[in-house]
Amino acid sequence: MPTLQQIIDRRLSGKNKSIGNRERFLRRYRAQIREAVRKAVSGRGIRNLEQGEDIILPRRDVSEPVFGHAPGGQREYVHPGNREYVKGDRIERPRGGGGSGGGSQASDSGEGEDDFVFHLTKEEFMQVFFEDLALPHLIRTQLAEVPEWKSHRAGFTTDGTPANLHVVRSMRGALARRIALGGQTRREIRQLEARLLHLRSHPHAGEPLIQKEIRDTEAQLEELRAKVRRIPYLDPIDLRYRNRVRVPVPSAKAVMFCLMDVSGSMDEQRKDMSKRFFMLLYLFLTRHYEKIDLVFIRHHTQAAEVTEDEFFHATETGGTVVSSALNLMHEIIRARYPSSEWNIYGAQASDGDNWHHDSGRCRQILDEHILPLVRYYAYVQVAEAEQNLWEEYSQLLETHPHFAMRKVADAADIYPVFRELFRKEGAPA
Repeated sequence: MPTLQQIIDRRLSGKNKSIGNRERFLRRYRAQIREAVRKAVSGRGIRNLEQGEDIILPRRDVSEPVFGHAPGGQREYVHPGNREYVKGDRIERPRGGGGSGGGSQASDSGEGEDDFVFHLTKEEFMQVFFEDLALPHLIRTQLAEVPEWKSHRAGFTTDGTPANLHVVRSMRGALARRIALGGQTRREIRQLEARLLHLRSHPHAGEPLIQKEIRDTEAQLEELRAKVRRIPYLDPIDLRYRNRVRVPVPSAKAVMFCLMDVSGSMDEQRKDMSKRFFMLLYLFLTRHYEKIDLVFIRHHTQAAEVTEDEFFHATETGGTVVSSALNLMHEIIRARYPSSEWNIYGAQASDGDNWHHDSGRCRQILDEHILPLVRYYAYVQVAEAEQNLWEEYSQLLETHPHFAMRKVADAADIYPVFRELFRKEGAPA
């Protein structure tokens, strides 16, 4: 008969939740969950974005297949509280139509079925939120001075840490060793056992010579069996450990330049929309890319590289000279981020207002110095009116396919525009 094998999964599930069932649920209702996440994002602030969420799915969308009994046939039921019937009694079919039915229809009291409420953790929410976004045209460049290392399997080794012990491989080696060391001895044992059986069944088994031969055979058997028992079940030479080696891999180093206009024409509402866009970009980059540099540049008449805290919270203001930020970005690229080793990206937010004679210079700097070096550059105008900077930038769209520009007139437009700018290649709109 074949042996019955049981595999027991002893992985711990957090807070008594079924990991397998939860993952299957997320896969099965991916479209409904993604839509619920998008609706949830529109109702919360950017600062509260990185949180979990209770999402509501319509009951009709989470219906599960069920098995039901077809009419007819003979079945036995156990009805609790029965005082009228005994086994063998025939119960008449109810008159009229079927039962009251289910579904989400309201009852006489006016109450209906609730929709299905499912809680997404912080990690699950952010995974769904950013799952179809990516940095465009990201490629792996040459080996850096400090290359990235990736661990690869390299067979097995005879020494290592207990955590890397390969139990199956070790037991296989132990079994092979026991077979090799005891194979000849077991063959001799089988031969002696057959001879002993023949001697004991001999017609003259009671004669002294045959009795002596039986005793000698039994002694040899016991000696050989003891020899087999002395073969260790598991020997240190049987142990095998997983061996992994580190190999250098090309580095996908990336840097994102964040340029924000803080001039006097940028009122508080426009500055707030710009900050919201960059906060969304910051969350996306830091969660999806382990190794990415962020360079924050604020500008009015003069540009300055600032820290993350200063970029989002400083309040200085002044006139508007956008080319100062672009020149600073170009200088930083030449000094610290050679395009042969880095994937360079840029994101600029402005209201489009600029010193009139400077807008043409901005287009020239982008066209000649920055766009040839970057993988992707996105310009977001936090104003509806098309001013001189927008007109100059529009001339770059035909000659530079990796340059994109969009308008954000209201806080509700930030998320759709962000998804449009950083949609993963091939992902549906």
